[in-house]
Amino acid sequence: MNRSTKKLVLSALLLAVALLLPSLFTGGNQELGMVLSPMHIPVLIAGFTIGAPYAAAVGALTPVLRSLLFGAPPFIPLALAMLFEMSVYGLAAGFFFTLSGKRLNNLYCRTYLTLACAMLAGRLVFGMAMALLLMSNGAVYSMEAFISAAFIRAFPGIVLHILLIPLIIIALVKARMIPLR
Repeated sequence: MNRSTKKLVLSALLLAVALLLPSLFTGGNQELGMVLSPMHIPVLIAGFTIGAPYAAAVGALTPVLRSLLFGAPPFIPLALAMLFEMSVYGLAAGFFFTLSGKRLNNLYCRTYLTLACAMLAGRLVFGMAMALLLMSNGAVYSMEAFISAAFIRAFPGIVLHILLIPLIIIALVKARMIPLR
């Protein structure tokens, strides 16, 4: 199988996992889904495994399709803001993992640094997208609301991602299922 076909197949698989994981993980509890952010896990993994462009596409499609198919997250403004956030997650994870490979030989350091940069970039873009979307409707998205949504309420999910994603990536690298780019 050629490389682009393999990446396309993996993109479809990770997209399917991202669409189904919130229901399996939270039992349909939207509040728990917002706290744990299980939909973000496959998108971040996509950045590490299939690279920035494919992962950005998976990130863009996931919240929109999930909203249209399952009704959650609400399309406006949340799914639209998440479209940008999750695109950046995939793009940044792919970009930083590739970039760090040129500078860092330690897989653990590379993985955690990439994850931290991707998560921070995605959350900042989420805040900007929410502010713009709400501003277009005459509402305000305050810094307090952003900090609360992106960091305080999401803290359990952030911890989950920091614990789970590196374990998966390191296991995939060690099993030679993904190359060290």
